[in-house]
Amino acid sequence: MSWHAFLVLWCGVFGAVALVGYGRSLAGMTRAQRAVRVKGRIERVGEPRHGSSPKEGIAVVVSFQDPSTGEEFTVTNDGERGERISAAWTGREIGVRYPRGRPHAFRFTNDLSEGGRGLGWPTFAVFLVYAGPVVVAAIDRGWPWALLGLCGPWALSGAYHLPGNVRDRNRRLDALAAMAAVPGRVVAVLKSVSTDDDGYTSTRLVPVVTFTTLDGTAVTAYCESGLPDPAASQGLDVTIHYAADDPAVFVLDVEAERRSWKRDMAVNVVGVLVVAAAAVVGAVAL
Repeated sequence: MSWHAFLVLWCGVFGAVALVGYGRSLAGMTRAQRAVRVKGRIERVGEPRHGSSPKEGIAVVVSFQDPSTGEEFTVTNDGERGERISAAWTGREIGVRYPRGRPHAFRFTNDLSEGGRGLGWPTFAVFLVYAGPVVVAAIDRGWPWALLGLCGPWALSGAYHLPGNVRDRNRRLDALAAMAAVPGRVVAVLKSVSTDDDGYTSTRLVPVVTFTTLDGTAVTAYCESGLPDPAASQGLDVTIHYAADDPAVFVLDVEAERRSWKRDMAVNVVGVLVVAAAAVVGAVAL
C-alpha cells in the first residue's frame, strides 16, 4: 500500500471516529453526558495511619442524594472510587457521579462542575486526521513541512492561550499574598513502593498535615511539597498558608511557591517563542 493510499485510509477511519463522537455529543449520548452528577458532603474524616499507602486518599464518609428518587446515601471512599481525596474536612462539598439509575456505582471527583461532554477521544481523532497529511507531506517534501505543520498550530494555540495563562499566574501570585497563616502539624507519612519492569524499586513518601483554619475548620490534607525531609517529618510543627475561600489550596513556603510560579510563567513564554521560531524556520525553508 502506498503512502497516499494509507493516508486516505488513516483519515477515513479517524475522521469517522471523530464524526461519530461529535454526533453522539450533540445528541447527548456520551457516557459523560448520561452520567448523573450531584454534590456530596463530607460527614466524617478518618485518621490517616502512618506508613499506609497514599493511593486511596484520605478516608472519608460522604452523603449525597439521588435527584431522581430523593433517596439519601451515605458512602465511603474505600477501594477504587474515582479521584483521590487529598484534602478533607467535615462539611466540604465534593462531586459525585454515577450512571443513571445506579447510585451504588458512584465515583468521587474534586470538580463540582457539570463535567465534560465526552469530546476527548473525538478531538484526539481530529488531531490524528490532521497529523496524517503533515507526516506524509514531510516524507514527500522534506522536513520544513513537519516544522510548519506541527509547530505552526502549536505556536498559534500557545499565543492564543498565553495571555490567559499570564493572567491566571498573576491571580495566583495575588492569592499567595492574601493567604492566612495558621499552625499545623505533620500527623503521618504515607508510603508506597513500586517496582518497574527492570526491577528498579522506587519509594514515594507523602506527608499528611492537619491544621485548623481561622473560622474553626479542621483540615486534613496531603502535603506533597515544601518539606525538606519527608521521611522524618512525622510530628513536625509547620506553618500553613491557606486560601481563605478554599483550605484545600495551601502552601508551606510562600516565597518558594512565588518563585516557582514566576519560573513557570517564564518557561511558558520561552516555549511559545521557541515553537513559533521553529514554525518560521519551516516556512522560510519551503
